[in-house]
Amino acid sequence: MKSIQSRLLIMLLIFIILPYFLSVFFIYTYTKNSVEQYELENSREQLQKNADELEQYFDDMIDFPYILYRNPDLFRIFKNGFEDSIYFNPMTMEKSLETFYLMRNEFRQIRFYIAKNNESFTVYNAMISTHRYQPDFLNQDPIKQLYTSDAQYLIEPPRPLENYNNAAIVPKSDKTMVMTFHHKIIDVLSKKFLGMITIDIDLGEYARICNNLVQGDASSVLLIDSKDRVMYANDRALIGKPLPADDKQRLEGNRSRHDDDILLSQELSGSLNGWKLIKVMSSQALYEDVRKTAYTNILVGIGVGILGLLMIGIISNRITRPITRLSSKVRSIEGGNMNVPFDDTKSDEIGHLESHMKDMMNRINSHIDREYKLEIENRKNQFRALKSQVNPHFLFNALQSIGAVALRSNAPKVYQLLTSLSKMMRYSMQADQWVRVRDEAEYTKAYLSLQTERFGENVSYSVNIDESILDMTIPSMILQPLAENFFKHTYEEGYSNAHLSINGGKQGNDLCFTVENDGPGLTEEELQTLREHIYSPPYEGTYSHEHIGLKNIRDRLLLGYGPSAEMKVDSNDGLGFSVSMRIPIKTPL
Repeated sequence: MKSIQSRLLIMLLIFIILPYFLSVFFIYTYTKNSVEQYELENSREQLQKNADELEQYFDDMIDFPYILYRNPDLFRIFKNGFEDSIYFNPMTMEKSLETFYLMRNEFRQIRFYIAKNNESFTVYNAMISTHRYQPDFLNQDPIKQLYTSDAQYLIEPPRPLENYNNAAIVPKSDKTMVMTFHHKIIDVLSKKFLGMITIDIDLGEYARICNNLVQGDASSVLLIDSKDRVMYANDRALIGKPLPADDKQRLEGNRSRHDDDILLSQELSGSLNGWKLIKVMSSQALYEDVRKTAYTNILVGIGVGILGLLMIGIISNRITRPITRLSSKVRSIEGGNMNVPFDDTKSDEIGHLESHMKDMMNRINSHIDREYKLEIENRKNQFRALKSQVNPHFLFNALQSIGAVALRSNAPKVYQLLTSLSKMMRYSMQADQWVRVRDEAEYTKAYLSLQTERFGENVSYSVNIDESILDMTIPSMILQPLAENFFKHTYEEGYSNAHLSINGGKQGNDLCFTVENDGPGLTEEELQTLREHIYSPPYEGTYSHEHIGLKNIRDRLLLGYGPSAEMKVDSNDGLGFSVSMRIPIKTPL
């Protein structure tokens, strides 16, 4: 049943707060979509513009070595070699090489390879190195890859600057990241291979073009070639390495969104065919202004809601407070508090109700007191009756065991057996209804020791109790009667090869004990009859002295814990017999 206050709150929610927040949601969604479309379109246009600029820049780099064909001095060196050329002039050649190197600011190193003489030399910082004979030059990767292909050039991913000829003009400290262009020099008329030019450029110029797409920390850019190698990235650790698998999967799957990122890709053409320029934008930054507006509206709405709640609270407080107090008292009674104070001094309807409820609770408490005391005495008497049924039967068997030992031996073992017996009788008489698992286990072991003397060393048994439960409390005399039942139906009936196993441990919030043997079993009909007898309600019907131990144990578990305790018997498909008990780890009833 809904209270008056809850009804007023629902009305406020339906007619004021809910429409307001719905309007904020629709405005936010519309604004977000509009901003998204605008920013994406603007980013695509910028991406296309930078892609065109990159294509133009790389075309210039690729076409640059063709200037060589317009410089007779340099071209003759490739065609005729150094010493074989009748036009060879060292000063003119050095001047031409320096001019060639200084034509672009981004040049870091240029290597010239003359195929006729198998010689190479480098130009670094406008200084020319000595010539070096390199007969295996064309076997180097990626030189071999370019030489054996029909392509005129090859671009290597960025890497640290390399001292090609081990020339002293290149300092070891120069570890500049450079991109390398390899160009084949061919005689146009004869198509003869004359040599190669390798140009190392720093990343500054084309990095500037790529970085035009970057807007603070909210976006990043990637330039990858046709083999998915990173030619440039904001994260310099990625430059020159293969594209990360996650980014590659996103590109191949044509996915534009991943987590909170927006990914745009532009494929390049011309000399960069197969290359991709990628821009990654953070949606968090893209929609920051929209979110700020939405948050402002939400805060205003929360303020309106709080004011509405205060208004409703003030109006309804005087009306609903007495009803709320009475309802709280009723709930307290439901939780088990039977001594709730009721105010019967008021003369209105609520006061009349409290007066009647006070009289009713007084009568209920008086009835509970009488029934509770009666139940306690009942259970004490039941427990005494159960113990008086168990002790005489056990005492007879124990004395019989000691007599058997006395007949076989006149040794001091008689004294030991009497000592064990006295310990067991003392436990039986002094043990309260609740004992520790440790004491019950020791009591059972003393009984097994006596039975070992009675039936000889071929008695087989094992007791395995988890140490973590030894100090927990259980009902007394629930394990020994099961061990006694084992000897009664095995060794006393001629089954001398049976094994008894007693196990105890903790499973979840329960203590679990299992007592089982591999002696003679029960048929299905016998097992069903046994279950019907021991599962009958405590102290109903007549007792069968044959299975009084099993019946007593289950009755005491029910008396101590109620239906949350379990005891099951099974014959293991007619082979042996087992009893399993589950006892809650909590204060007994």
